[in-house]
Amino acid sequence: MRLENTQKTLKELGIEYHYWEEDNCGSIDFLHRGLSYHIWEFSDGDTPCGVETNLFHTGKSQDIEGDYEDILVKELKKNFR
Repeated sequence: MRLENTQKTLKELGIEYHYWEEDNCGSIDFLHRGLSYHIWEFSDGDTPCGVETNLFHTGKSQDIEGDYEDILVKELKKNFR
């Protein structure tokens, strides 16, 4: 299972989500206050190296690399209560 801390945070916040994996990359889609959000891991080889998400700007996706899961969890805790 991928994006474990992100999934844990969504559960703690009481946000229902859909999770699946493809090619060893995790994907999460969820609704919050009527808006649709996504978190999709991508890889540059064998292991995931980042995510594409619209958490920061609902209508615009952006890529996050590095410690992306820490960044996602902080954003969820800050703005999705």
